[in-house]
Amino acid sequence: MDDIPLSALSLTLVVLLALSAFFSLSETAMMASNRFRLRHLAQSGHHGAQKALDLLGRTDKMLGVILLGNNLINSAAATLVSVIAIEMFGEEKWALGAGTLAVTFAILVFSEITPKIIGATHADRLALFLGYVLTPLLRLFYPAVWFINLFASALLKLLHLSPEPNAETARLSPEELRSLVLESSHLIPQKHRNILSSLFELNNITVEDVMTPRGNIEILDLDLPWEEVATQLATSHHSRLPVCRESLDQLLGILPVRRLLGSLGDSDFDETSLLQHIQPAYYIPSGTAAFSQLAFFQENRQRIGFVVDEYGEILGLLTLEDIIEEFVGEFTTSLPGLGQSLAWDTDGSAIVEGSRQLRDINRMLGLQFPLDGPKTLNGLILEHFQDIPEAGVSIKLTGIAVEILQTQDRSVVTARIFKPTSR
Repeated sequence: MDDIPLSALSLTLVVLLALSAFFSLSETAMMASNRFRLRHLAQSGHHGAQKALDLLGRTDKMLGVILLGNNLINSAAATLVSVIAIEMFGEEKWALGAGTLAVTFAILVFSEITPKIIGATHADRLALFLGYVLTPLLRLFYPAVWFINLFASALLKLLHLSPEPNAETARLSPEELRSLVLESSHLIPQKHRNILSSLFELNNITVEDVMTPRGNIEILDLDLPWEEVATQLATSHHSRLPVCRESLDQLLGILPVRRLLGSLGDSDFDETSLLQHIQPAYYIPSGTAAFSQLAFFQENRQRIGFVVDEYGEILGLLTLEDIIEEFVGEFTTSLPGLGQSLAWDTDGSAIVEGSRQLRDINRMLGLQFPLDGPKTLNGLILEHFQDIPEAGVSIKLTGIAVEILQTQDRSVVTARIFKPTSR
């Protein structure tokens, strides 16, 4: 060492600290990189991403070569500082202690904290280039890494912490994935984000939440005079109508109305001709998840079905469009001229149809009506009164003031909801 200039030793120390910083940066950047993004780039043919994914698939080997290089360099740096201290101050104990403190400070600042922050901040970009460097290093030092990992694997087995060989390295639950979508406001347009968010909720929504209640279903009653039946067919805005006798308890099937429009004016078109076009009804058990029903519609090539309870009684009507509108948003109207939008008036109130779904009211007005019982505002009011209320009566439902405006037969036609005041 006497023949080596002090400047050369100092330069060597700087190089060692820089190499240590590289390994620290590599460790943090590789472990913090977004594997989904890397996988997307790798599938697009990016070689850097492919190498990075290969290394991340062998985490023990990758960390082995990084930590091997980092610890060797840090040990060499500490030894070199001791040599420099001896060269400058002799074998004084205080000099060795000062040198140890100095190299510890240098390693922490220049080789650990700073590069790790850089690696964590720019992980995705750095990982694409680090794969080109770490891959040949792993091949070069593979025997040493393999030997070291033998002891590491044995220790993990002893502690019962061995990783499963086929375990996914980054597994997200549906809730975590939904949070990821909601937080990606700078990457995904608002409309797309709303659709994706709604998709995650479909498994928590049953067919009863999105169906048209039985009382709101337009039926074609063949017990009526034929002139009335023909008029209803000619003026109906629905493409399919449930056909029954007297009520849905005597359902005959589904009639594709559009196929009959050309035959309505024929003199020989009668009930017998109509019955020949009726299609069998498709039944859906209540409690079926909306997302599952979407798949069932596709498998059975159906677009419409009747939701029934455990006794076979019809509860409502569900169409393919009803499910799609849950995550895409409303793109049709069930009745011509009936506004589907709902918003607060200037006086802080909103007039709502009694048949309106509570889920729609909650979503459009930002309320919190309970969804585990009745599905419509009318049902919720009737459940509260246990009787048919009169117009002009006001009540509070879960802290929300509701005034009944109009009733008919055994149901609430319209009601006024008052916006809750914030406390």
